[in-house]
Amino acid sequence: MQHAHITAGHNLLDLKLDEVWQYRDLVYLFTKRSFVVTYKQTILGPLWLFINPLLTSVVYVVLFGNIARLSTDGMPQLLFYLLGSSVWSYFSNCVSNNATIFISNANLFGKVYFPRLVIPISQVLSALVRLGIQMLLVLALLLYYVATGMLQPHWELWISVPLALLHLGVMGMGFGIIISSLTTRYRDLSVLVGFGISLWMYATPVVYPLSIVTGPLRKLILLNPVTAPMEYLRYTILGVGSVAPQYLALSWAVTLMVVLGGIALFNKVERTFMDTV
Repeated sequence: MQHAHITAGHNLLDLKLDEVWQYRDLVYLFTKRSFVVTYKQTILGPLWLFINPLLTSVVYVVLFGNIARLSTDGMPQLLFYLLGSSVWSYFSNCVSNNATIFISNANLFGKVYFPRLVIPISQVLSALVRLGIQMLLVLALLLYYVATGMLQPHWELWISVPLALLHLGVMGMGFGIIISSLTTRYRDLSVLVGFGISLWMYATPVVYPLSIVTGPLRKLILLNPVTAPMEYLRYTILGVGSVAPQYLALSWAVTLMVVLGGIALFNKVERTFMDTV
């Protein structure tokens, strides 16, 4: 008879990817649960995945395009804002959904063992599924404007789009699990997450192109780790903007530090969080 010994004594940077792979069915179930629960008992169901970004983009067109008259680098306003809001929603969901892991799953963690990284990974995958559905609307508008000659995407770079999305997802997960680990002791942080993400959006070229930002402020916005992948996706998919390789590399470096630091903190907190939650 084989015996499995479960202990809290493990390396703080231990990703336990072999265990995560063994529990891949659980990753699928958590991903499905996160997606289904969101739209359960709603009249329109998954149609909200199209309605939300579309209505948000229309509001942005009115506020930022017509009233504030912000440039969109010559791109159709609706498509410009639709892509930006969809990608930002993906990143912000990766952060906010992972920011409450310990608190919202305390009962589950206290009853059964499974690699805890299963839940953060499933949250990223769930957000990625939502983005994939929303990108169908982006693609429909994109093909229309390409057919009319208004857009010239960099089709040759589209193969790298999954890598850019992985970049944003891993970064969002890293920030999310750091917040989640800290909120086991400092509950105030959970209140600040939504406000902080809203401010972060305006420090990222989501509703405006990077080209309109000049002076010292431009450098500060470029130091924002979300800026480079956001601009890269806009450059690749819409064919506008520019790519700064040095800031893209910096963003990857920040992502690596955040996710490793987040996993170390996550692994440390999971040993004792039941005493503080």
